[in-house]
Amino acid sequence: MGNAAQKKALRNYRTRLVKRGMARFEVLGLDADRDLIRSLAKRLAEDPDAARIRAAVSRTIGDEPPRKGGILAALRRSPLVGADLDLARSHEAGRKVDL
Repeated sequence: MGNAAQKKALRNYRTRLVKRGMARFEVLGLDADRDLIRSLAKRLAEDPDAARIRAAVSRTIGDEPPRKGGILAALRRSPLVGADLDLARSHEAGRKVDL
């Protein structure tokens, strides 16, 4: 970026971003996630539901450790609870193998 016109244009662009409450930043991630991250950033910046989206993402990837018993709770919510399934298996001795 050698010439003064380019530097001035970049400075003006960044000033306009700051006035809109925006900031440029760089993140590292998988190339396959590029479109996902860009679309998420765009939705957070422009969408009227940005607060809801931000809250959902924060809950999903928050810093709090996962709660214990999550698998058990999911199993208890299963539609098969109380279905009286017979899960007993027959026990056979197996076969003889000549080594």
